[in-house]
Amino acid sequence: MQHDTQSGYGLWSLVIINSAIFIIFAFSFFKPQNARDWRSFGAFSAFLVALFTEMYGIPMTIYLLMPWLSKTFPGIDWLTHDAGHLLEMIFGWKGNPHFGPFHFLSNIFIFGGFILLSSAWRVLYSAQREHKLATGGVYARMRHPQYVAFILIMFGFLLQWPTLLTLIMFPILAYMYVRLAKSEEKMAEAEFGNAWRMYAMHTPRFWPKWGKTEQQARQRH
Repeated sequence: MQHDTQSGYGLWSLVIINSAIFIIFAFSFFKPQNARDWRSFGAFSAFLVALFTEMYGIPMTIYLLMPWLSKTFPGIDWLTHDAGHLLEMIFGWKGNPHFGPFHFLSNIFIFGGFILLSSAWRVLYSAQREHKLATGGVYARMRHPQYVAFILIMFGFLLQWPTLLTLIMFPILAYMYVRLAKSEEKMAEAEFGNAWRMYAMHTPRFWPKWGKTEQQARQRH
């Protein structure tokens, strides 16, 4: 199968459209409520804008790596859109990169992250309306599913279209989400006291608990 030989850059309308679609889609699930929420959502939005700017606007990563790429992988026109799928190109995928293994994995992470974000919001929104601690649904398996969802989505995009800027941003944003999570936990403990402490004792912060949750165990008895 032939790679696309047409340049896919300088398409600023696609930068704006794709950024807006994903940001609005994430906003519809996350719905920031306070300054802390807006900071986390704003950082995620900045990641997406940086990504789509290189994907359709100016491929700065390709420009910076061009001497090494051209020497190490001769015969590839690195200024075509398909070549921007760097992992497929570097590992020698011969077909359409949109059907390559890294692109396939990226879709799993991206869609899985949005599904997790949606599931988390429904539980959190219901708990906030009732002024209760969110402990049901995905919150029964991890304490911060929304931040995990953001990280999964960003990691998925890194697999699909890695850039130097987003590679730098990813660990910084992940660290920021960890700090925000710890800050939220202090506030939750101050508000819910022992109920929070018991919940935190049995529920991992980020890595999901795969066995039966405490809530499921209570329902069986």
